[in-house]
Amino acid sequence: MQLSRSSLIAAKLVVLPECPSTNAELRERAADAVAWPHLSVLLTDTQTAGRGRLDRTWSTPPGASLAISVLLRDLPAEADAWGWIPLAAGVAMTDAVATQLPGHEVGLKWPNDVLVDGRKICGILAEVAGGAVIVGTGVNTTMTAQQLPVPTATSFAALGVEVDVDRLVSDYLAGLESAIAGLRRASSGASGLHDAVTARCLTLGQAVDVSMPDGSTLSGTATRLAADGRLVIDDGSAEHEVLSGDVVHVRPAGPAP
Repeated sequence: MQLSRSSLIAAKLVVLPECPSTNAELRERAADAVAWPHLSVLLTDTQTAGRGRLDRTWSTPPGASLAISVLLRDLPAEADAWGWIPLAAGVAMTDAVATQLPGHEVGLKWPNDVLVDGRKICGILAEVAGGAVIVGTGVNTTMTAQQLPVPTATSFAALGVEVDVDRLVSDYLAGLESAIAGLRRASSGASGLHDAVTARCLTLGQAVDVSMPDGSTLSGTATRLAADGRLVIDDGSAEHEVLSGDVVHVRPAGPAP
């Protein structure tokens, strides 16, 4: 895997032929802060025990997807701003994917999926690791239509596109670092991240069902993002700010106000 462009952006770039979980592997290696500085990257195209939200695990056919984990050490001083990090990664990956898929609708499903024409091509998982954050992404690259795990998934190959992996990774890293640098300097609003996420968020304006961590379901219209990145749901009688949950797009409900 030739990643000459990406290696110019990453402080350190390690490509593994195979790895159970790039996030878990990077967490172990990151204990050496000198050897693994800010914007260090560990990736593989064969992840055998990937992890997602709610500790879900999965495996993919060898070489069919790209698992990228990025170590972030230079973080906003206010820990409350860290909640924007997965959304910043979502914006960066949305733009990186969209660059190689002209003519397709590419956007962010709150809080951590990138969709192409309504189907998932990438998932994102951010984890705190001491005083750092590890952002993991899994992108379906050469996975065939027959290999896709669910009908709601897609890949570059299923869309008839041969992805330029080096360009994808380098564009993603550049966008992520720019967004995190903006958060270090200012709030999400002043840095432009709030507007950037809002512009790319396909969830806004949609009727949604949200499976909450306590097992309940919240149904309503996703209207906007709160100042801290929470999703605001209007259920017809009140607004609710959602910090986390599994979101299902039920049907379009018109543009968000």
